[in-house]
Amino acid sequence: MNSTVSKRSRKNSSPLLIAAFAALFFAAETPASENQLANNPSPYLALHGADPVQWQPWGRAAIDAAKREDKLLFVSVGYFACHWCHVMQRESYRNKEIAALLNKHFVAVKVDRETHGALDSYLQTFAEETRKQAGWPLNVFITPEGYPLVAVLYEPPQDFRAVLTRLNERWQKERAALKQLALKHPERSKLAVGKPEFAPATAANFRRQLVREALAKADMLGGGFGNTQKFPSAPQLAALLEAYVIEPNVELGEFLQTTLDRMASLGLYDHIGGGFFRYTTDPDWHTPHFEKMLYDNAMLAQVYLRAGAIFKQPEYRSVALRTLDFLLKDLHDRGGAFFTSASAVDGKGREGGVYLWQKSELEKVLSGDEFRLVAKIWQLDKPAGFELGYLPMHLATPTATEQAVLNTAYAKLASARAARTVPKDRKLLTGQNALALSALVEAAKLESKYRPAAERVRAFIQAQWSASGLSKGRSAGAALGPGELEDYAYAAAALNDYAALTQSERDLEFARTLTHESWKRFFTPYGWKSEQTPLLPRQGEQLLIADASTPSPAGTLIETSWKLGGKELRSHALAAANSGHALLNQSVFWDATQIKAMISLR
Repeated sequence: MNSTVSKRSRKNSSPLLIAAFAALFFAAETPASENQLANNPSPYLALHGADPVQWQPWGRAAIDAAKREDKLLFVSVGYFACHWCHVMQRESYRNKEIAALLNKHFVAVKVDRETHGALDSYLQTFAEETRKQAGWPLNVFITPEGYPLVAVLYEPPQDFRAVLTRLNERWQKERAALKQLALKHPERSKLAVGKPEFAPATAANFRRQLVREALAKADMLGGGFGNTQKFPSAPQLAALLEAYVIEPNVELGEFLQTTLDRMASLGLYDHIGGGFFRYTTDPDWHTPHFEKMLYDNAMLAQVYLRAGAIFKQPEYRSVALRTLDFLLKDLHDRGGAFFTSASAVDGKGREGGVYLWQKSELEKVLSGDEFRLVAKIWQLDKPAGFELGYLPMHLATPTATEQAVLNTAYAKLASARAARTVPKDRKLLTGQNALALSALVEAAKLESKYRPAAERVRAFIQAQWSASGLSKGRSAGAALGPGELEDYAYAAAALNDYAALTQSERDLEFARTLTHESWKRFFTPYGWKSEQTPLLPRQGEQLLIADASTPSPAGTLIETSWKLGGKELRSHALAAANSGHALLNQSVFWDATQIKAMISLR
């Protein structure tokens, strides 16, 4: 299962409420529509267009159908590169018996989490608070009135069928009680935002708290956070690097370098083609989930560039540039923007098939000396660890001379690997391309070859702007709907970065426009909205927006507004930075971008 590291809950869910949800989980009508997903602009939704499930896209029509028929909404959230999403599709959503249950008793909705980030975040939080676990595929049953009732992650088909059957039986017999149970889930508190004033000592205290919490979660020997799965945690690493600059800490510096070294030398990194995988399923960075995401690689390129400057490590800079080269080679649209992801499976449907090697394949491609060196560095004398072969990892550290030989060997393997194919999600998302633009700007300061690439991404973002606002992006020639807070915030930050590189007043003015529009559309006296017009009644304002796989758009906007300057923007930034401190006092690890923004207000 593509799970996420559990984030701090924003509300206090009572034990009785959680028990009630657990009890519910383990406790002839006409269909609403036909499957409406064939040829959908989202590649992920289009993959489900031939399912026997009568899927609808997320929108008002699906909610109206649930109200009209008094059925539960079954909202299934995933994304193109998610391995377990495809497993559940193959096992359950293409199963005619399961599809019949869904079609008869529920209004089935498929959601691409990358085009509806705000909805996904809201439902992930619900899953965390009621199941203590979240991730993808995420399946949430929602009452016709729009209140989440039960969350289910990946389930084998027999278990999933049982869930549908039990829940429908309860719905038929205890409909009113279930609706009341859904209403008991706590609503987001409406607290006023802070005043536009700020004390540097407050930021310093939260910065030190972030370092303490991070080191408490840190794997000091293996790098990264936790002792099960290992995620790159780019927002946390970015904030911790800035905390280290302000107040150098030997323990923090050693942890950061250990983490960066192991992520780049072991299984999280693609040593042949460049770029980072999504995460590893083990704590030793050996067993990746093989999807490659634009946002991960854009953020990690920035992290490694910054770390290279801070720690005076040229190898970090090399990792960053190789990561951007991967994006330009493998995820680059002909128009200049970047695709969203490369799948975990190859063109034959085999997980990791593009990246794994049999010994016989290596011997065929490499010279004898090259093979012997690869055997030493990858430790081919040990079991492969994967059914399809060995994953390139630097399990032994190569010398400078050996690295030169490895570079030649890897170039040969890259050429041989070109015959292998990997499906790609070809959506062009505004916010994620903005993250890539910021990384390209930093790289262009070092090597001019990245500047034309940055210019093309800037042009793509500009093209998403119109009189109605910023678009979420494009896919298959179609617009993907209105932009969310993350798109505005990341785009404003990237355009400000780009304007600083080019000294272009036009780009600086565009950055200011996006920033002002962000505050106007998404910030209220009660905090942040993640999207302009949420369809569920409890997708209300938040004083803080936590980091997820990507940095908090609220924290990003605060920092950008301070950089741009001006009385109005800085007043907004101070008010937002001065909000939610009671929550931050509980824990700050998942608010690293907010802390990074706060320490920039000086």
